[in-house]
Amino acid sequence: MFDIYAAVTERIITEIEKDGVLAWHKPWLAAGSAISYTTGKPYSLLNQLLLGRAGEWLTWNQVQQEGGFVRKGEKARFVVFWKWIEKEDEETGEVKQIPFLKHFNVFHISQCEGIAAKHMQASPNPASPNETAETIIADYVKRSGVTIEHREGDSAFYNPAQDRIVLPMMAQFTETAEYYGTCLHECIHSTGHMNRLARLDSTAHFGSEAYSKEELIAEIGSAALVHHCGMETASSFRNSAAYVANWLTALKNDKRLIVSAAGKAEKAVNFILGA
Repeated sequence: MFDIYAAVTERIITEIEKDGVLAWHKPWLAAGSAISYTTGKPYSLLNQLLLGRAGEWLTWNQVQQEGGFVRKGEKARFVVFWKWIEKEDEETGEVKQIPFLKHFNVFHISQCEGIAAKHMQASPNPASPNETAETIIADYVKRSGVTIEHREGDSAFYNPAQDRIVLPMMAQFTETAEYYGTCLHECIHSTGHMNRLARLDSTAHFGSEAYSKEELIAEIGSAALVHHCGMETASSFRNSAAYVANWLTALKNDKRLIVSAAGKAEKAVNFILGA
């Protein structure tokens, strides 16, 4: 019987040994500033700090004007700006310009329905939906209860405390396989939640042995799922191998750990597939 996990790990090891040092590349284009949906211009530094999230922001009225709506329960944030008003001096009659600080509430586009981004930096050849992968992910989300949130930004991660996966927008990705590889990588992480396979170490920190091993599990699992969905390309597989090679460096290049991680990756993949 064909063992996809053994095959994937063997190919990853071969790729690493063939080329030595592989350079991993981030598979999406960054969207790093909070911007006005209406003008496309970045907010001031103060407002960037107040908003705390990259992407497009709208007022309630602007959402309505665009034919969309804010999802129930979403909370607004506010931005501030100085407006100059004229005020007449009661004694001299001189009219002066007085600065007046105003604020208004805005919602991130990800908090809204029925509105498409206008100013997002998209890949020249953006990723596109894959029916097989979408079905697998939707079924996993329904069964597990994990939340997937897309944000215009520059990071992808799984937050165990919130049981939430955060991803850049699909249009920021340069390849379909890379988008789903990233999404499925975070899905694999989420299987380690205490209510699922209870694999995640709450004391693990970036660069630690436990953290590094978990990254191996997630990348091997996502590579297997991308292959399962028929999306794998030479560049996407090479990038997976490069990612694994980076974490192996933290584990003193012990390639036996890839094989060990593959067993846990298999359990995670089967959990996602409901097998």
